[in-house]
Amino acid sequence: MTSLGVNIDHIANVREARKTNEPDPVKISLLAELGGADGITVHLREDRRHIQDKDLKLLKNTLVTSLNLEMAATEEMFAIAKKINPSMITLVPEKREEITTEGGLDVINNFDNLSHHINKFLALDIPISVFIDPIFEQIQAVKKLNASFIELHTGSYATSKMNNKVIELAKIKESVHFAKDIGLNVNAGHGLTYQNVEPIAAIGGISELNIGHSIISRSLSVGLKEAVKEMKYLILNPRKDFIC
Repeated sequence: MTSLGVNIDHIANVREARKTNEPDPVKISLLAELGGADGITVHLREDRRHIQDKDLKLLKNTLVTSLNLEMAATEEMFAIAKKINPSMITLVPEKREEITTEGGLDVINNFDNLSHHINKFLALDIPISVFIDPIFEQIQAVKKLNASFIELHTGSYATSKMNNKVIELAKIKESVHFAKDIGLNVNAGHGLTYQNVEPIAAIGGISELNIGHSIISRSLSVGLKEAVKEMKYLILNPRKDFIC
């Protein structure tokens, strides 16, 4: 059964726009849990554009579910993760000029740096996931790193037109099966919405879908608890013959 991780970065975006105390992403994450979220995902960026260090501490002490910490593979982030001890660490690429994450990590060309950091995380007994594009060679490289999870970047699928969407969906399906065959657990996310999530949710073998922007946007109309509940229903009851 595929679970739902709700990314609350966009709640913090609103707060940081005014540099004030509200909305509080920690308090609002509790509404996500009440709506059925299986975990909360946050990205602590090096420039601290949304989630702050204090948020991590409060989330760790408050959440009933799990905390998935997305971060770059740097010494600073390793020290923070060691102190917070999240439920999972997801290593992601990061560029200061980007609006949002633009693609998966190039594990092949950054193997030594990733290996250095992952070995330290493994010593802390924290599960490690690596955010990558659905490419077999990148999946094989993650396996060599001894990480236990990959998170497949679904952005190309989400933004493509109909014919290309079918192709991108096939890439994701094949990548899920390939990763499972070589012993990796698979999460997926980026750009998933109420309109396009069902074909991804229908793929067998995906442990968790991480979704943020679409849920937060929907919550402006119906509230976060209801928005999470609606997304969770689509994930658990996807129409297998549906593609948008």
